[in-house]
Amino acid sequence: MTPRLFPEWHPQDAIQLTWPTPTSDWAPLLGQIEATMEAMVVAITRYQPVLIVVHDDGQRARLGARFTSLGVDASLYHLAVAPSDDTWARDHGPIAVERDGRIELLDYVFTGWGSKFAAARDDALTRSLASQGVFAAPVVSQALVLEGGAIESDGEGTLLTTSACLLNPNRNPGLDRDAIEARLGEQLGIARMLWLEHGHLEGDDTDSHVDTLARFCDPATIVYVRCDDPQYPHHAALAAMETELKALRREDGSPYRLLALPWPKACFDPDDGHRLPATYANFLIINGAVLVPTYGDAADFRALQVIDQAFPGREVVPIDCRAVIRQHGSLHCLTMQLPRGSLDPALFQR
Repeated sequence: MTPRLFPEWHPQDAIQLTWPTPTSDWAPLLGQIEATMEAMVVAITRYQPVLIVVHDDGQRARLGARFTSLGVDASLYHLAVAPSDDTWARDHGPIAVERDGRIELLDYVFTGWGSKFAAARDDALTRSLASQGVFAAPVVSQALVLEGGAIESDGEGTLLTTSACLLNPNRNPGLDRDAIEARLGEQLGIARMLWLEHGHLEGDDTDSHVDTLARFCDPATIVYVRCDDPQYPHHAALAAMETELKALRREDGSPYRLLALPWPKACFDPDDGHRLPATYANFLIINGAVLVPTYGDAADFRALQVIDQAFPGREVVPIDCRAVIRQHGSLHCLTMQLPRGSLDPALFQR
Protein backbone atom coordinates (compact mmCIF):
# COMPACT_ATOMS: atom_id res chain seq x y z
CA MET A 1 0.00 0.00 0.00
CA THR A 2 1.20 3.54 -0.76
CA PRO A 3 2.63 5.23 2.33
CA ARG A 4 1.48 8.61 3.58
CA LEU A 5 3.87 11.24 4.91
CA PHE A 6 2.27 12.96 7.87
CA PRO A 7 1.97 16.72 8.09
CA GLU A 8 3.48 18.23 11.21
CA TRP A 9 0.03 19.05 12.63
CA HIS A 10 -0.93 15.36 12.80
CA PRO A 11 -1.49 14.28 16.46
CA GLN A 12 1.80 13.51 18.15
CA ASP A 13 3.10 11.15 20.82
CA ALA A 14 6.03 13.40 21.67
CA ILE A 15 8.67 15.82 20.45
CA GLN A 16 12.19 14.41 20.22
CA LEU A 17 15.15 16.54 21.41
CA THR A 18 18.88 15.74 21.50
CA TRP A 19 20.57 17.47 24.44
CA PRO A 20 23.85 19.35 23.89
CA THR A 21 27.05 18.15 25.58
CA PRO A 22 30.17 19.90 26.89
CA THR A 23 32.24 18.23 24.15
CA SER A 24 30.09 19.51 21.27
CA ASP A 25 30.33 22.79 19.38
CA TRP A 26 27.94 24.18 22.00
CA ALA A 27 30.66 24.14 24.68
CA PRO A 28 31.18 27.95 24.81
CA LEU A 29 27.39 28.51 24.92
CA LEU A 30 26.33 25.50 26.94
CA GLY A 31 24.56 27.40 29.71
CA GLN A 32 22.65 29.54 27.22
CA ILE A 33 21.51 26.72 24.95
CA GLU A 34 20.51 24.54 27.91
CA ALA A 35 18.39 27.38 29.28
CA THR A 36 16.67 27.71 25.90
CA MET A 37 16.02 23.97 25.66
CA GLU A 38 14.73 23.89 29.24
CA ALA A 39 12.24 26.60 28.24
CA MET A 40 11.23 24.44 25.28
CA VAL A 41 10.69 21.40 27.51
CA VAL A 42 8.57 23.41 29.95
CA ALA A 43 6.49 24.80 27.07
CA ILE A 44 6.05 21.51 25.19
CA THR A 45 5.09 19.48 28.29
CA ARG A 46 2.11 21.77 28.82
CA TYR A 47 0.65 19.94 25.81
CA GLN A 48 2.43 16.60 25.33
CA PRO A 49 5.49 14.53 26.30
CA VAL A 50 9.07 14.96 25.16
CA LEU A 51 11.65 12.28 24.33
CA ILE A 52 15.10 13.61 25.21
CA VAL A 53 18.27 11.92 24.01
CA VAL A 54 21.15 12.44 26.46
CA HIS A 55 24.82 11.57 26.18
CA ASP A 56 25.29 9.46 29.32
CA ASP A 57 23.80 8.43 32.65
CA GLY A 58 25.31 11.44 34.40
CA GLN A 59 23.56 13.86 32.08
CA ARG A 60 20.34 11.88 32.49
CA ALA A 61 20.48 12.20 36.28
CA ARG A 62 21.32 15.90 36.15
CA LEU A 63 18.49 16.71 33.76
CA GLY A 64 15.99 14.64 35.75
CA ALA A 65 16.82 16.71 38.84
CA ARG A 66 16.65 19.93 36.86
CA PHE A 67 13.24 19.16 35.38
CA THR A 68 11.93 18.31 38.86
CA SER A 69 13.09 21.74 40.06
CA LEU A 70 11.30 23.33 37.09
CA GLY A 71 8.06 21.54 37.97
CA VAL A 72 8.00 19.26 34.90
CA ASP A 73 5.90 16.17 35.59
CA ALA A 74 8.08 13.06 35.36
CA SER A 75 5.37 11.31 33.32
CA LEU A 76 5.82 13.88 30.54
CA TYR A 77 9.43 13.20 29.61
CA HIS A 78 11.69 10.25 28.93
CA LEU A 79 15.48 10.48 28.97
CA ALA A 80 17.19 7.97 26.66
CA VAL A 81 20.96 7.53 26.48
CA ALA A 82 22.57 7.48 23.03
CA PRO A 83 25.78 9.01 21.65
CA SER A 84 25.37 12.11 19.47
CA ASP A 85 27.47 14.64 17.59
CA ASP A 86 25.11 17.60 17.84
CA THR A 87 21.59 18.70 18.77
CA TRP A 88 19.76 18.97 15.46
CA ALA A 89 17.06 16.31 15.89
CA ARG A 90 15.11 17.64 12.89
CA ASP A 91 17.80 16.25 10.63
CA HIS A 92 18.94 13.08 12.42
CA GLY A 93 15.54 12.04 13.79
CA PRO A 94 13.22 9.56 12.02
CA ILE A 95 10.67 10.62 9.42
CA ALA A 96 7.30 9.00 10.09
CA VAL A 97 4.88 7.63 7.49
CA GLU A 98 1.68 5.64 7.70
CA ARG A 99 1.49 2.37 5.78
CA ASP A 100 -1.46 -0.02 5.96
CA GLY A 101 -2.78 1.89 8.98
CA ARG A 102 0.49 1.52 10.94
CA ILE A 103 3.35 3.88 11.64
CA GLU A 104 6.78 3.32 10.10
CA LEU A 105 9.80 5.37 11.11
CA LEU A 106 12.12 5.91 8.16
CA ASP A 107 15.77 6.30 9.08
CA TYR A 108 17.49 8.25 6.31
CA VAL A 109 21.23 8.75 5.98
CA PHE A 110 22.50 11.89 7.71
CA THR A 111 25.89 13.20 6.61
CA GLY A 112 26.14 16.51 8.47
CA TRP A 113 24.57 18.52 5.60
CA GLY A 114 26.77 17.21 2.87
CA SER A 115 29.75 16.16 5.02
CA LYS A 116 30.30 19.67 6.40
CA PHE A 117 30.44 18.32 9.97
CA ALA A 118 31.03 15.03 11.78
CA ALA A 119 27.77 13.07 11.86
CA ALA A 120 28.44 9.34 12.33
CA ARG A 121 26.92 9.21 15.83
CA ASP A 122 23.94 11.33 14.81
CA ASP A 123 23.38 9.05 11.81
CA ALA A 124 23.28 6.02 14.14
CA LEU A 125 21.10 7.66 16.80
CA THR A 126 17.68 6.44 15.59
CA ARG A 127 18.93 2.86 15.33
CA SER A 128 20.37 3.14 18.84
CA LEU A 129 17.01 4.24 20.22
CA ALA A 130 15.27 1.42 18.34
CA SER A 131 17.63 -1.14 19.89
CA GLN A 132 16.57 0.12 23.33
CA GLY A 133 12.87 -0.46 22.60
CA VAL A 134 12.00 3.24 22.62
CA PHE A 135 9.85 3.02 19.50
CA ALA A 136 6.59 1.13 19.18
CA ALA A 137 6.82 1.44 15.40
CA PRO A 138 9.36 -0.36 13.20
CA VAL A 139 12.42 1.59 12.08
CA VAL A 140 13.17 1.12 8.38
CA SER A 141 16.61 2.19 7.13
CA GLN A 142 16.82 4.08 3.84
CA ALA A 143 19.90 4.51 1.64
CA LEU A 144 18.97 8.05 0.56
CA VAL A 145 20.54 11.10 2.21
CA LEU A 146 17.64 13.23 3.48
CA GLU A 147 17.11 15.66 6.36
CA GLY A 148 13.75 16.44 7.93
CA GLY A 149 14.32 20.18 7.59
CA ALA A 150 14.58 19.81 3.82
CA ILE A 151 10.95 18.78 3.28
CA GLU A 152 7.47 20.11 4.09
CA SER A 153 4.39 17.86 3.79
CA ASP A 154 0.76 18.93 3.41
CA GLY A 155 -0.35 15.43 4.47
CA GLU A 156 -2.13 14.97 1.14
CA GLY A 157 0.71 13.82 -1.07
CA THR A 158 2.35 17.18 -1.83
CA LEU A 159 5.91 17.97 -0.78
CA LEU A 160 7.50 21.43 -0.71
CA THR A 161 11.29 21.58 -0.97
CA THR A 162 14.26 23.49 -2.43
CA SER A 163 16.45 22.55 -5.34
CA ALA A 164 19.50 23.99 -3.58
CA CYS A 165 19.28 21.27 -0.94
CA LEU A 166 17.74 18.14 -2.46
CA LEU A 167 19.61 18.46 -5.76
CA ASN A 168 22.91 19.47 -4.21
CA PRO A 169 25.65 17.03 -5.35
CA ASN A 170 26.89 16.88 -1.74
CA ARG A 171 23.78 14.85 -0.78
CA ASN A 172 22.96 12.22 -3.41
CA PRO A 173 25.41 12.57 -6.31
CA GLY A 174 24.13 11.02 -9.49
CA LEU A 175 20.45 11.42 -8.64
CA ASP A 176 18.65 14.07 -10.69
CA ARG A 177 15.27 15.64 -10.03
CA ASP A 178 13.32 12.80 -11.64
CA ALA A 179 15.23 10.20 -9.61
CA ILE A 180 14.68 12.08 -6.33
CA GLU A 181 10.98 12.44 -7.09
CA ALA A 182 10.71 8.73 -7.88
CA ARG A 183 12.49 7.72 -4.65
CA LEU A 184 10.38 10.01 -2.46
CA GLY A 185 7.22 8.99 -4.25
CA GLU A 186 7.94 5.37 -3.38
CA GLN A 187 9.21 5.92 0.16
CA LEU A 188 6.97 8.77 1.35
CA GLY A 189 3.93 8.40 -0.90
CA ILE A 190 4.56 11.77 -2.54
CA ALA A 191 2.44 12.42 -5.63
CA ARG A 192 3.56 16.02 -6.27
CA MET A 193 6.76 17.89 -5.47
CA LEU A 194 6.86 21.68 -5.44
CA TRP A 195 10.45 22.87 -5.98
CA LEU A 196 11.60 26.32 -4.91
CA GLU A 197 14.53 27.53 -6.99
CA HIS A 198 15.22 30.66 -4.93
CA GLY A 199 15.65 31.68 -1.31
CA HIS A 200 18.49 31.41 1.18
CA LEU A 201 19.69 32.78 4.51
CA GLU A 202 23.22 33.97 5.15
CA GLY A 203 24.84 31.88 7.88
CA ASP A 204 22.76 28.80 7.01
CA ASP A 205 24.75 25.54 6.84
CA THR A 206 21.93 23.44 5.35
CA ASP A 207 21.96 24.56 1.70
CA SER A 208 18.54 26.25 2.03
CA HIS A 209 16.40 23.92 4.10
CA VAL A 210 12.80 24.75 3.33
CA ASP A 211 11.92 24.96 7.05
CA THR A 212 13.92 28.20 7.20
CA LEU A 213 12.00 29.71 4.27
CA ALA A 214 8.43 28.46 3.73
CA ARG A 215 6.10 26.17 5.69
CA PHE A 216 2.74 24.46 5.29
CA CYS A 217 0.26 25.42 8.03
CA ASP A 218 -2.60 23.41 6.54
CA PRO A 219 -3.05 21.91 3.06
CA ALA A 220 -4.07 25.30 1.62
CA THR A 221 -1.83 27.72 3.57
CA ILE A 222 1.89 28.49 3.29
CA VAL A 223 3.70 31.03 5.44
CA TYR A 224 7.00 32.30 4.12
CA VAL A 225 9.85 34.68 4.85
CA ARG A 226 9.70 38.05 3.10
CA CYS A 227 12.38 40.74 3.10
CA ASP A 228 11.03 44.20 2.27
CA ASP A 229 14.34 46.07 2.46
CA PRO A 230 16.14 46.22 -0.94
CA GLN A 231 19.38 46.98 0.90
CA TYR A 232 19.51 43.52 2.48
CA PRO A 233 21.55 40.88 0.62
CA HIS A 234 18.60 38.47 0.89
CA HIS A 235 16.10 40.74 -0.82
CA ALA A 236 16.41 39.60 -4.44
CA ALA A 237 16.42 35.87 -3.68
CA LEU A 238 13.47 36.10 -1.30
CA ALA A 239 11.52 38.30 -3.72
CA ALA A 240 12.07 35.66 -6.41
CA MET A 241 10.92 32.98 -3.97
CA GLU A 242 7.76 34.98 -3.25
CA THR A 243 7.03 35.11 -6.98
CA GLU A 244 7.48 31.33 -7.17
CA LEU A 245 5.11 30.77 -4.26
CA LYS A 246 2.45 32.95 -5.85
CA ALA A 247 2.64 30.81 -8.98
CA LEU A 248 2.24 27.50 -7.12
CA ARG A 249 -1.11 25.75 -7.33
CA ARG A 250 -2.83 23.11 -5.27
CA GLU A 251 -3.79 19.84 -6.91
CA ASP A 252 -7.25 21.24 -7.77
CA GLY A 253 -5.64 24.24 -9.51
CA SER A 254 -6.42 26.79 -6.81
CA PRO A 255 -3.68 29.10 -5.49
CA TYR A 256 -2.28 28.75 -2.02
CA ARG A 257 -3.21 31.15 0.75
CA LEU A 258 0.10 32.88 1.39
CA LEU A 259 1.01 34.68 4.61
CA ALA A 260 4.25 36.65 4.76
CA LEU A 261 6.42 36.57 7.85
CA PRO A 262 8.38 39.71 8.76
CA TRP A 263 12.14 40.04 8.54
CA PRO A 264 14.04 40.49 11.81
CA LYS A 265 16.92 42.90 11.91
CA ALA A 266 20.29 41.40 11.08
CA CYS A 267 21.79 39.21 13.82
CA PHE A 268 25.55 38.82 14.01
CA ASP A 269 27.84 36.55 15.98
CA PRO A 270 29.35 38.62 18.81
CA ASP A 271 32.72 36.86 18.49
CA ASP A 272 33.59 37.20 14.81
CA GLY A 273 30.71 39.24 13.38
CA HIS A 274 29.39 36.77 10.80
CA ARG A 275 25.68 36.85 9.90
CA LEU A 276 23.38 34.45 11.78
CA PRO A 277 20.32 32.84 10.13
CA ALA A 278 17.45 34.31 12.15
CA THR A 279 14.08 33.30 10.68
CA TYR A 280 10.53 33.15 11.99
CA ALA A 281 9.67 30.30 9.60
CA ASN A 282 11.48 27.86 11.89
CA PHE A 283 8.45 27.35 14.18
CA LEU A 284 7.28 24.03 15.67
CA ILE A 285 3.71 22.69 15.52
CA ILE A 286 2.68 20.55 18.51
CA ASN A 287 -0.61 19.30 19.90
CA GLY A 288 -2.67 22.41 20.57
CA ALA A 289 0.09 24.98 20.12
CA VAL A 290 2.80 26.45 17.90
CA LEU A 291 6.20 27.37 19.34
CA VAL A 292 7.70 30.34 17.52
CA PRO A 293 11.34 31.47 17.62
CA THR A 294 11.91 35.07 18.68
CA TYR A 295 15.06 37.18 18.61
CA GLY A 296 14.49 40.16 20.90
CA ASP A 297 13.47 42.13 17.83
CA ALA A 298 10.70 44.61 17.09
CA ALA A 299 9.42 42.21 14.41
CA ASP A 300 8.83 39.42 16.97
CA PHE A 301 5.30 40.58 17.78
CA ARG A 302 4.27 40.79 14.13
CA ALA A 303 5.64 37.30 13.52
CA LEU A 304 3.57 35.96 16.40
CA GLN A 305 0.49 37.66 14.92
CA VAL A 306 1.05 36.02 11.52
CA ILE A 307 1.47 32.57 13.08
CA ASP A 308 -1.67 33.15 15.17
CA GLN A 309 -3.55 33.97 11.96
CA ALA A 310 -2.22 30.81 10.30
CA PHE A 311 -3.16 28.51 13.20
CA PRO A 312 -6.60 29.42 14.57
CA GLY A 313 -7.41 27.42 17.69
CA ARG A 314 -3.76 26.83 18.67
CA GLU A 315 -1.91 28.74 21.32
CA VAL A 316 1.14 30.63 20.04
CA VAL A 317 4.13 30.34 22.37
CA PRO A 318 7.27 32.47 21.86
CA ILE A 319 10.70 30.95 22.57
CA ASP A 320 13.78 33.18 22.68
CA CYS A 321 16.18 31.59 20.17
CA ARG A 322 19.04 34.08 20.16
CA ALA A 323 21.32 31.41 21.61
CA VAL A 324 20.20 28.79 19.05
CA ILE A 325 21.14 30.81 15.98
CA ARG A 326 24.70 31.10 17.30
CA GLN A 327 25.13 27.55 15.92
CA HIS A 328 23.25 28.37 12.70
CA GLY A 329 19.89 26.74 13.39
CA SER A 330 16.72 27.71 15.20
CA LEU A 331 13.80 26.20 17.10
CA HIS A 332 12.39 23.76 14.53
CA CYS A 333 15.88 22.48 13.76
CA LEU A 334 16.25 21.28 17.38
CA THR A 335 13.12 19.11 17.25
CA MET A 336 11.45 16.16 15.54
CA GLN A 337 7.79 15.32 16.01
CA LEU A 338 6.87 11.68 16.58
CA PRO A 339 3.29 11.01 15.42
CA ARG A 340 0.81 9.13 17.56
CA GLY A 341 1.69 5.44 17.60
CA SER A 342 5.46 5.97 17.30
CA LEU A 343 6.49 5.43 20.92
CA ASP A 344 6.05 2.78 23.58
CA PRO A 345 3.47 4.29 26.00
CA ALA A 346 5.32 2.69 28.90
CA LEU A 347 8.07 5.29 28.47
CA PHE A 348 5.85 7.89 30.14
CA GLN A 349 4.36 5.79 32.92
CA ARG A 350 5.66 6.85 36.33
